Amino acid sequence: MVLGNIMGPDGLILVVVALVVLFGGSQLPKLARGLGSASHEFRKGMEEGAADSKAEAKDAGKTDAAG
Repeated sequence: MVLGNIMGPDGLILVVVALVVLFGGSQLPKLARGLGSASHEFRKGMEEGAADSKAEAKDAGKTDAAG
């Protein structure tokens, strides 16, 4: 149950220290920018997928009613 104890303020500090050691201080802003843009693209794709699903459902309802 070590993972249960990591999720807290001490665990957050441990993760940040590990990231600095692994990637170096100069690489962290690049890593954060990359994660942010990936998150933005993911949300954008999810919204487009939801909009497409709603449009397909609406179109399917029209063809069933007309048929």
